[in-house]
Amino acid sequence: MRKQITIRELARLSGVSIGTVSRALNGYPDVGPDTRERILLLAEELDYTPAAAARTLVTQRSHVIGVFLETGRDHPHLQHPFFHEVLAGIKERLGAAGYDLLLFASEHPGNGFGPHSYLKRCRHHHVDGAILMGLTSDDVEVQRLGRSSLPCVSVDVELEGEQTSWVSSDSTQGARLAVKHLRDLGHKRIAHIAGPQETTPGMERLRGFQRSMQSLGLSYFDELVAYGDYYYDSGREAMVRLLEADDPPTAVFAASDMMAMGAMRAIQAAGLTVPDDIAVVGFDDIQVAAMAHPPLTTIRQEKGDLGTLAAETLLRRIESGEDTDTHLTLPVTLVARQSTLGEQGLSGS
Repeated sequence: MRKQITIRELARLSGVSIGTVSRALNGYPDVGPDTRERILLLAEELDYTPAAAARTLVTQRSHVIGVFLETGRDHPHLQHPFFHEVLAGIKERLGAAGYDLLLFASEHPGNGFGPHSYLKRCRHHHVDGAILMGLTSDDVEVQRLGRSSLPCVSVDVELEGEQTSWVSSDSTQGARLAVKHLRDLGHKRIAHIAGPQETTPGMERLRGFQRSMQSLGLSYFDELVAYGDYYYDSGREAMVRLLEADDPPTAVFAASDMMAMGAMRAIQAAGLTVPDDIAVVGFDDIQVAAMAHPPLTTIRQEKGDLGTLAAETLLRRIESGEDTDTHLTLPVTLVARQSTLGEQGLSGS
């Protein structure tokens, strides 16, 4: 295996100082054209690759982005289909710009890091910026990052700070589309399986559901709201509770596809059918939504685009110092399938 050449060896072979080599490699104008050409040709011939630490000293950047993805109390968010697709969008956009991703574990760190601190880990690894997902705005570590000078962008987490932005899909619009779709199909007694209220999407989808019910002239009942954690089991358990109501709903809007599929399982286990007895709408349009039984009507959020938007927003803050918008929102769309339309939804996407 060929030994990697150092900048010191490159300087010796070029017959110039280390400083001259560094300035030539980084495009400084105070290096003569003949000297620059000689250094660049030699560097190419010897396959010179600057060490990360040296590159950081010269450019004042590591070209590494820290990613914090909360593992969750009961479920590892890294396994959730939503985060997979968002991460793919982030990786593709940042990779195209020459950045690597460093995925931090959010459990208590060891190896000499001391007390749990997102900011401390960012500084230790010299990251140029951070992206946060699956966290909550009341987390003191999130707040500390927001108050720092490190550029930060979050997905579905409301951040405050001079160097922060956050991106999200329009959850309120999604709730409105879901409720209107069910109302247009003749449903009046509509339930909601809400996400955790300490999360921005959970809170906004519940609020959007409440406002949409009111604006469409439908009665809102507290007993027709149950709570889950965005995962399958919680949706099934929430639906069991809703079915125990004195006057069960004829339709349910769940704040995630996985909870919606859990709800459908509970409906079917009770000897009822979807959508003839109870229609179901989810939120996300994860890949398995179209493969559910029956295929799930859902609110589609463009998850890859959400990751791309987060990455581009962070790049603007890092590379140009641009004071970009604090909150950027992507629109959502309704995808109607058999879980609300029955046989007429067979041609749905």
